[in-house]
Amino acid sequence: MIRRRSLLALAGLGGAAALLPTGPAQASQTNTAQTARPRAIDLPAPTTGRPVGTTTLHLVDRDRPDPFVPAAGPRELMVQLWYPARATAGRPRAPYTTPRVAAAIDQRLPLDPGTIAAVRPTARTDAPALPGPLPLLLLGHGRTGLRSNCTALAEELAAHGYLVASVDHTYDALAVEFPDGRLVRTVLEDEPADWEASERREIAARVADLRFVTTELTERQDRFRVDGGRIGALGHSMGGSAAAEAMRQDERFRIGLNLDGGLFGSPVPDLGLDRPFLLLTSLADHETWQRWRSHQHAWGRQLHTFGAGHLSFTDLPHATLPGNLPGHLPADTYAALLGTIAPARATALTRAYTRAFADHFLRGRPAPLLDGPSPRFPEVELRWSRD
Repeated sequence: MIRRRSLLALAGLGGAAALLPTGPAQASQTNTAQTARPRAIDLPAPTTGRPVGTTTLHLVDRDRPDPFVPAAGPRELMVQLWYPARATAGRPRAPYTTPRVAAAIDQRLPLDPGTIAAVRPTARTDAPALPGPLPLLLLGHGRTGLRSNCTALAEELAAHGYLVASVDHTYDALAVEFPDGRLVRTVLEDEPADWEASERREIAARVADLRFVTTELTERQDRFRVDGGRIGALGHSMGGSAAAEAMRQDERFRIGLNLDGGLFGSPVPDLGLDRPFLLLTSLADHETWQRWRSHQHAWGRQLHTFGAGHLSFTDLPHATLPGNLPGHLPADTYAALLGTIAPARATALTRAYTRAFADHFLRGRPAPLLDGPSPRFPEVELRWSRD
């Protein structure tokens, strides 16, 4: 049996291994796994043909010591940006992540070696950006996840005119590679002795990261023009909880979206929010969502997806079969993490609902998709709403 707290708090893209049983059963499955290198795994291209660029930033918050490892000095972050590009001719196709981080993901999940290195996004590295100003969306990964977790979603949003900034939360993320070659691994425990204290610390660190990155992008760089009145926060799993808490603390975040995350480490479930917030979930319900619903002051929705697993809202389903994940995981763990929904379908609905939400509240566009059942996505039910 997989506990709901472990599933919703722990299982970022890098955290599935912590849900595995220990002992001979896992070892047997791992030993029988095929080890052939997967062919190229292409993520679904954006639904519009507009070009997308991507780049990485190394940011240092010199006003804040690292909250997980103070001896490391000021807080250092790697941030990946996706954006609408003017053109991509002559620009190389971006890698999904660095080779060393890819290998760390393969080992952690576990996937056959070489799986994550075979994943191919659509965006082109350092393509020239459209001039803007652009609405900004901050994107957060799950616990021990990575900034690349929702690349297909980020590319879709960028193709439709958003600047998307995904943050590797250093020492929380499974592995972060810095420009000088350092590979910094997570220091989080799989099963903390005090979950609540650990979650509070993790969410506090994540929110401070999001606020710092927002300030950097809106006030301290000139490559991208950001519309400071159109900023949102979204995330998967613990990244979704951090998005909610970031909204509570910082009025710059006009909207928030939570992809299947328990609202841990934050008072949001008992206080609600005064701006629009969307839950897109694989579970029908969770006690933190129940509490949030009873306290939400503004527009809110919970949309439940039948057949989804906790990781269905990320890129992982596209690498599952090529990487032989079913051969490495017990059947009940695999079902909880990946569900039964097809990878392309999961990506399509995640993109559609996320974009409808952002377009409605940041661009003033109609969004009937958010108001009830849709023949386009019959697997999605409206569990709760407030206008």
